[in-house]
Parts: sequence; C-alpha cells; structure tokens
Amino acid sequence: MTGTPRTPAAARTATAVRAPGTWRNWAGTVTARPAREVTPASAAELADAVRRAADEGLKVKAVGTGHSFTAAAATDGLLIRPGLLTGIREIDRAAGTVTVESGTPLKRLNQALAREGLTLTNMGDIMDQTVAGATSTGTHGTGRESASISAQIRALELVTADGSVLTCSASEHPDVFAAARIGLGALGVVTAITFAVEPVFLLTAREEPMAFDRVTAEFDQLVAENEHFEFYWFPHTGNCNTKRNNRSAGPAAPPGWVSGWIEDELLSNGVFQAACSLGRAVPATIPAIAKISSRALSARTYTDIPYKVFTSPRRVRFVEMEYALPREALVEALREVRAMVERSPLRVSFPVEVRTAPADDIALSTASGRESAYIAVHLYRGTPHRAYFTAVERIMTAHGGRPHWGKLHTRDAAYLAEVYPRFGEFTAVRDRLDPQRLFGNDYLRRVLGD
Repeated sequence: MTGTPRTPAAARTATAVRAPGTWRNWAGTVTARPAREVTPASAAELADAVRRAADEGLKVKAVGTGHSFTAAAATDGLLIRPGLLTGIREIDRAAGTVTVESGTPLKRLNQALAREGLTLTNMGDIMDQTVAGATSTGTHGTGRESASISAQIRALELVTADGSVLTCSASEHPDVFAAARIGLGALGVVTAITFAVEPVFLLTAREEPMAFDRVTAEFDQLVAENEHFEFYWFPHTGNCNTKRNNRSAGPAAPPGWVSGWIEDELLSNGVFQAACSLGRAVPATIPAIAKISSRALSARTYTDIPYKVFTSPRRVRFVEMEYALPREALVEALREVRAMVERSPLRVSFPVEVRTAPADDIALSTASGRESAYIAVHLYRGTPHRAYFTAVERIMTAHGGRPHWGKLHTRDAAYLAEVYPRFGEFTAVRDRLDPQRLFGNDYLRRVLGD
C-alpha cells in the first residue's frame, strides 16, 4: 500500500527570502550572521537557491533546530531554513518504508507514524531535531542490534553543488549513499529521507538505580541480555541509574500522569534546573547535590510505544561532548574518567551517559565497522566546561575514540582520518560532488580538511 503526501507541494507557500539576522544554536555555543536566508517550499526551489548562491559566490548551509553544539551549520553566506519542507511524502507498507521531507521534526514524524500503526526501530532520547539534522550528524540511541537513526535510512534525496537533485540508495549511487547518510552537510542539502519502518510495537522500560561498581562489572551481561541498555553515572558518587528497554507483548502500561510528571518534569527538569543553577553559582555544593540527585529517581517499570519510551523531555540547557569507543574499551575508559574527576578539583553537576551501538556500514558513522559504546559528558549551560571536557577528551582519544559530529570536540582531519578507516572514501565523494566547497565552513575545514 502506498500513501500520498500529507502536504502537497502545490499547496505550500513559495520560497520566503528573509533579511539577514543572527542565527544561534540551541545551546548558545554558536552564532552566525548569514548574508541571506531562504525558506524553500520544494526541492526544485531549494536547487534554484543553491544555483543562485553559487553564482553570487556565497557559501550555502542548511540549519534545522540548532541542536548541534558545533558550528557544523554556521555560515556567513546563504542560510537555508527547512520550515516548509515538512510532512510525509509516501508510506510504502509493502517495502516497509516511509519517505519524509527533510525539515520534518522527529517528534512530528513519530506521531504521524504512530497514527499509521508504524514506528522507527530505534531512536535517540531527544526528538526536537529535524530528520535531516539528526541524521546528518549521526544521532543515535542505544541498542544491542538496532543502530542509529542514520542506519535506518534506505534512500536519500539531496541537492548537490551544481543545483541538481540526486537520489541515492544501496542500489543507486551507492558510493554517495555510503557517505551521505551521515553527510555533515558537506555533500549537499538533504531534501527527503526514506526510512525503514515496522509495525508499531510495545517496549517495557525498566529503570533502576544501581551502584557504579556493579554496572561496570556486569556491563557486558547487561548489554547482552537487553535489546536497549543505557545508564547514567552521577559524578562525585558511586551511584548510577540504569534503563533497560525490551519488546513486550503488552498490555500498554504507561507511567501514570502524576508519577510521570514527578519523574520527568519535576525531578528531571524542574528540580534539576534549580540544582544546576545553584551548582553553577556555588560549585562547592555540587558533590552534595549529586548525592541527593542520584538517590531521588526511584525504580519504575512502564510499557508504551517506542518513541514514548526512547525519548524524554530535556528542558535544562547544557553543553555536551560525546565519544564513541570500541565497546570493549568502555569500562576501562569510564573508570579512568571517574578516577580523573575524583582526583581533580572539578565539580561536575551533570550525570555521564553511557550507551551502545552495533557496527554499521556508514563511512563517517561513529560505529562504522565496529561495535561501539558511547560516553557523553555534559555541563550546565554557562558553566566553564573546557577543563572537564579537555580531560575527558584526553582519555577518549587514548582509546581511539571518535567524537560525535554534532557535539563539542577539538579533533581535526588528521586525527579523524586515523580512527575512521573509510575517511578517504568520504572525502573522495565530497571532492566529486562539491569540488569548490560550496557547502564548506570553518568546522568542516577542521574536521574534513581542505
């Protein structure tokens, strides 16, 4: 069965051109002042905007909701906003796919799929990003067998530097497909994505406090026994909070309204916001706050459809760095991070997040060619982060870590070429599709080279 577009292109507003203004990302870590902004209503209009920018000598970047902490989308040239490129183009139930416009927020996609009785297999824990922004930077959740959102892509449509609209898949331009599923905005502007989907199912989530020593000792077993396992360690304590998600026959048993509000809004957002503000003002209070916070979240079990289990509201703004390690290096690296924090004067108010992913075949995926585990460190926005992130990054790179493309890091092309076996394959595709670096900026120059 094939569906029809939910928002016909003919019914959309034509391309809007805005006077330049200052663009800021979600965390406030990046600002840019483009020469011009456009909001195209179709791939054809976007292609025309790209051609005109090239004729005028303007660089071109597309932005989503700004959830990347890096300057991957910053430009002083033409800024493309995808606000009119939204909605589902087609649902193909026989093939098990959905094709969606690139500016569609993940939240809207998940809600629309649920109404159709469909779901993505896996996703990250935030769904405010656009589908193109999330996939272009390698957004991922956690999974024993199911990989990142980008690994669920079956086809891509993008506008390349010469203004042509190119479609790629495993059978059509496969070299481009191997690179463009996590393209960093370096190969073109994505206009539509075809995802693999499956009939909606239920997940049972089991959240449980657990000691750091137990989690690290049993890490391999916990990963092997659960479809999706992750945990958070609270620095300055020996406490963790674990989450195990597994498919369930049901029935659905979502968190009660009151208990869900207490856990997800009051404690995880409201009280946590106040604690972070206090810690930023008076860093000496952070260890005591961490001990209280790590004991505040109680064990709970609930069952619901996937996106309601995988994702959580994140209203406390922060800065983040995340590295992917060979999975076998996770425990040693995390213990090194803990030891570093304990012997340093650092005061860390945010928990450290640990997730896993199977190996995939995407050139610049953080899990490319190897089973991976992720260590993500955060600090409350406005808190000096350089000393903490530098110390953690030193540990991560000693283990061959690969930085998340949308999160803070200091690595450059020379380092990245060593940890990504297919790095040269990606840059060769880039050289062919964008030899003049129409889609380039300072961030891409650092991480990909000239």
